Amino acid sequence: MKLFLKTKDFSVSGESFELHWDKDLDMLVTRPQPTNLTPYYESEDYISHTDSKSSFTDRLYQLVKGKNLNYKTQIIENQIHKAKTLLDLGAGTGDFLITAQKSGFKAVGVEPNEKARQLAKEKGIELHQRLEHLSGQKFQVITLWHVLEHLPNLEEQIKSLAGLLKDDGVLVIAVPNFKSFDAKHYKSYWAAYDVPRHLWHFSKKSISKLFAPHKLEVIKMKPMWFDAFYVSMLSEKYRGNRWYLVSAFFVGLWSNLAAIFTKEHSSLIYILKKEK
Repeated sequence: MKLFLKTKDFSVSGESFELHWDKDLDMLVTRPQPTNLTPYYESEDYISHTDSKSSFTDRLYQLVKGKNLNYKTQIIENQIHKAKTLLDLGAGTGDFLITAQKSGFKAVGVEPNEKARQLAKEKGIELHQRLEHLSGQKFQVITLWHVLEHLPNLEEQIKSLAGLLKDDGVLVIAVPNFKSFDAKHYKSYWAAYDVPRHLWHFSKKSISKLFAPHKLEVIKMKPMWFDAFYVSMLSEKYRGNRWYLVSAFFVGLWSNLAAIFTKEHSSLIYILKKEK
């Protein structure tokens, strides 16, 4: 693997990291990968583990999250015609599971972060701490919303996910796309690199190749339109731009417009189906 670019952890530690390009898989790998990632999540700025609305950025994130919940559920409902059993890996504070349950899914979730699990519990959602707790069960749908990029031991995790999925089941994965316009525009400041919490940085090719050995085929891709704006806003803040909202709006808009032709959106939802 060769060096793709150097970046740093802008939100917690300030430490520098490198992204190396795996030519065969067409993906980027964070180097070095810390053996203990827990301290890099221990920040109020890591909003997916909180329900914070203290800053403008927080409130915008929660607004976008709310808009996306029904969009995510509808995507899944369009793909299945059987018993609606669902596993959400990296469930955060449980909001997607609540929406899924309201839509008729028998849904469970896994979330390693204790603080996020406690917030979910306060909403009436009991989350498992580890995927191993669900060993032996099978699900019609498994979802990972901006989670796959966080998982160590990637091959082992993919094998476990495939084992939990029923034949003809659906795996739904949302991840940032390092080939998007906003990624190329911001380079080392692109917020969706989010090192070292993001260990892997995927392309369309890498998702297809990683899951193919487990009889999982990408059957559809969907854009996450809001991500281009939100990621651009954080990226502009990392660059120290005091007019970050204005600049982020135009970069996000251009990224979405460019993706209409290139299909390289800031973040993509991959829908994979397991062969019978």
